Amino acid sequence: MTDADSTARPSRLRQVLIVGDFADLISGQAKVAIDSALLLADGGIDVTFFAACGPVSAALEHPRIRTVCLDQRTILDDPNRLRAMARGIWNGPALTALRKVTAEHDPASTVLHCHGFAKALSPAIGRVLADGPLRSVFTMHEYFLACPNGGFYDYRRNEICTRKPLGASCIATDCDVRHRAHKMWRLVRGAVAAGPGKLPGGLRDVIFISETQRRAIEAYLPEGVRLHSVPNPVEAGGPQVDWRANRHLVFVGRLSREKGALQLAEAARALGLPVRFVGDGPEADPIRKANPEAEITGWVTPEDVQRHLSEARALVFPSLWYEGQPLVPIEAQLRGIPVVCGRWSAAAEEIRDGENGIVYDTPGTASLVAALGRLDTVGTFDSAALARRVAPEAHRDRLIALYEGLLSTAPRQADRSSPNSRSSAA
Repeated sequence: MTDADSTARPSRLRQVLIVGDFADLISGQAKVAIDSALLLADGGIDVTFFAACGPVSAALEHPRIRTVCLDQRTILDDPNRLRAMARGIWNGPALTALRKVTAEHDPASTVLHCHGFAKALSPAIGRVLADGPLRSVFTMHEYFLACPNGGFYDYRRNEICTRKPLGASCIATDCDVRHRAHKMWRLVRGAVAAGPGKLPGGLRDVIFISETQRRAIEAYLPEGVRLHSVPNPVEAGGPQVDWRANRHLVFVGRLSREKGALQLAEAARALGLPVRFVGDGPEADPIRKANPEAEITGWVTPEDVQRHLSEARALVFPSLWYEGQPLVPIEAQLRGIPVVCGRWSAAAEEIRDGENGIVYDTPGTASLVAALGRLDTVGTFDSAALARRVAPEAHRDRLIALYEGLLSTAPRQADRSSPNSRSSAA
């Protein structure tokens, strides 16, 4: 949609304030926020992009986008650990700055859309989402609204966690990827978020990006919250692939335990299949030890990712946790490449077993070996319907419809004592 199309759009929406940790393409979460800003700006809507951490991406250089970057450090990058710990729990300067920027916008024509807080902004910004003058919506890219470590995953046991967040069992369990002391810090942050941060209790509208995510977290969201399904935008990064002419199994992403890459290395070696890991991380050395023939490329450009997908016999996504809405499996499907993944993962939502990929039921190397052994049963498949559903234009249209709906509701100050009933909008 361009400025010329704006007459077809209801006139209420004029501006969107997008809020997130990063102003650069440093994560999938940041990419979706930036892509959304560009889609809205190209559609004739003025955007203010508010972020804690720079640098500011060149992608945000648009006549309709104003960027406000605080140039703060993430809680992992700050060399002053005490400051990082304190600011990760309550980032007062970010709260003050966001309140100031919010006050510059007209509540009658502006929506605030938050894409996360866990890396820098902190739960403090929940005060603006809950009590500020603008209608607001929060996109769940992970699970930090409920789970202290953001993943409903026990990193010590390497399994999905079903304990009640911040409950007695959660508090007593050492599940953190680092150490027990870090889990205690996360518990404090979770308690502050639920208390003075009003997260998620003060939220009225929440976006989920997959049914897997909704099912995992819905019970821990406030009664009366309205849930909206808005999948992330995804485009095919290249032409269709003749996967049967290729040999390599391909993995794309961080080489960490919860991603299951080591299981793929073991399974590929057991089957005598070549495997390529596009990425890097702490599991790189264990992968080399388990499968000396495995290829590890390290981090590469998005263009090189697509080149590696062009050489894939299958995209293997053996992640051991729920995920949110993993994008690379969708990119692979859009290019005609079958995907192999576990049924517990959000990636499985788009896979029809034996048609456009293979879905296996239990985590483990043996299960993955069996799944890869069925790969030749997959034929050619059509991803046109998927492409329409995740197209950037569809994402933009869903957002605009949602924003218009929010602007038609009563202002936040008018509905403190009468929460809305839970609903879901596609």
